[in-house]
Amino acid sequence: MFDIGFSELLVIAVITLIVMGPERLPQTVRSISLWIGRLKQMLSSARRDFEQEVGMDEVRQQLHNEKIMRDLGETKEQLQRTLDSKTLQDAAEDVMKPLDSNPSEPKPTKKSANE
Repeated sequence: MFDIGFSELLVIAVITLIVMGPERLPQTVRSISLWIGRLKQMLSSARRDFEQEVGMDEVRQQLHNEKIMRDLGETKEQLQRTLDSKTLQDAAEDVMKPLDSNPSEPKPTKKSANE
């Protein structure tokens, strides 16, 4: 947020100690911390109220649903391209050829060890 390094914070602390004095410094730090906490709470509350007014949850949900539908559409297109490809049809034909061959031929049987 602010680009303040350790050395700048140290200078601010020393100047504050000199101006405020060691006896009032803890009370001042406590008061400043309290005001910062209240400011953060007010900003958080305002943001939450704004998001409720605008309906950010519904917008986020709608965007998430649209992304899912887009992904499903892409997957469907990829699957359709795969099914339409010639190599898949050729593979299916190769599998079906042995099944379609002369079914009237007797299948060879295993001979038992006794014969």
